Amino acid sequence: MNSTMKILVFSLFAFTIAFANIASAASSATVNATITPQNISVSVSDGSVAYGTVSLSSTADTTSGGTNDSQTATNDGNVSIDLNISGQDTSAWTLAGTIGANQYKHEFCITTCDTTPSWTALTTSNQPLTTGVAASGTQVFDLKLSTPSSTASYTEQSPNVIIQASAS
Repeated sequence: MNSTMKILVFSLFAFTIAFANIASAASSATVNATITPQNISVSVSDGSVAYGTVSLSSTADTTSGGTNDSQTATNDGNVSIDLNISGQDTSAWTLAGTIGANQYKHEFCITTCDTTPSWTALTTSNQPLTTGVAASGTQVFDLKLSTPSSTASYTEQSPNVIIQASAS
């Protein structure tokens, strides 16, 4: 083997060794991923309305001219939410669109309730209260109750209102 051949063989050997590591070297990269679980949560403050003793076929409300007890729904979650509202029958009265014997009417208002309220009758099914409440955002609302025209029960009733949140 002449010296040119030796140099060529050595060069090929060195080339093979040099690129063998590149061809068989492991390579990796990391994708940094994060996730935040969706939290849908609502609270209502003060969460209690005491209309007091109200005559039959009469109304009481939470505006400043009534019991002055507006309610505030707060988005306690971490995503924008839509709020729904619904009423309930009591132990002796049925929630209805108009008052009647053992039928009461419950309504809600979300804008200008103290001056020019626009009341919406509650039903036992969810209906929109408001949409797109940001995390930590709030919605103030008032309630108005109309007592039955007659009743078989003169005991305290609990005309509860439910506020329900869903993701926007």
